Amino acid sequence: MKSSNPIFSSRSFVRRADRAARAGQLVSATPGAEAAGDRLSNPYAAGGRPDLLDETGAPRLTMTMDDVIVRTALTLGTVILTAALSWVLLPVDETAIGRSYGIAVTAALIAFALAIVQAVRRTASPPLILGYAAFEGVFLGVVSEATSTYIAPGVVVQAVIGTFTVAAGVLIAYRLGWIRVNRRFYGFVLASATGFLLLMATDLVLSAFGAGNGLGFDSGGIGVAFGVVGVLLGACFLAMDFKQVEDAIAYGAPREESWLAAFGLTTSLVWIYLEVLRVLTLLREDS
Repeated sequence: MKSSNPIFSSRSFVRRADRAARAGQLVSATPGAEAAGDRLSNPYAAGGRPDLLDETGAPRLTMTMDDVIVRTALTLGTVILTAALSWVLLPVDETAIGRSYGIAVTAALIAFALAIVQAVRRTASPPLILGYAAFEGVFLGVVSEATSTYIAPGVVVQAVIGTFTVAAGVLIAYRLGWIRVNRRFYGFVLASATGFLLLMATDLVLSAFGAGNGLGFDSGGIGVAFGVVGVLLGACFLAMDFKQVEDAIAYGAPREESWLAAFGLTTSLVWIYLEVLRVLTLLREDS
């Protein structure tokens, strides 16, 4: 089951020479540390607000929360729409499971490729972002239908509810200040995510070369625990998404970068959905 987020560390408003991926605001009791943390965590903090005029001399439109909400709705809505269409138009047939598997893998690879292309671009490309969302939706639709039909009936609805419950919980915790996205938080999450992905890659390689059940992440208590860690990591990445959006708006990021914010939020939610689906499926199998 695909569970990677190639855009977590690659959006243009977090690209800086002094950062490998994301960063949060450095919070410290040392005088001046907060300002220094801003320079580490947000490129717009380094030189104050960006130029208010574009290259043509016209007023530059800056990003607002409404922009982020609208573009996130478009991107996430594309994922949901294509997932629903693939569920209806590409039914998983047990006698032709290989075809369905091929469709899912192909869609996932195309989505990953589009995400990488967008990640290395200096500016947002709405067609790339929406294309990524469309192919990610096809992948999710096929995987969800197969899981719901042959492994754990009804689990998809629970996974969707679980995903939005996690997202709401993270948003509430972030707004209340229970989650502080600073440099320490960023470093811990990045290290944890690296270890998580390395373990997942090792598990896939061992499984592919006939080493039984790999590291055992697809069954039993170990699998459930690994899935819970994945959900928690997704929640942490979502908190960093909220921080990046908040900082970008505060420092006057260009309006077009709301597409990048939408891209990041969507990929975080996809991650959380897949991990919640994994956990619920394993719990059903063990019950």
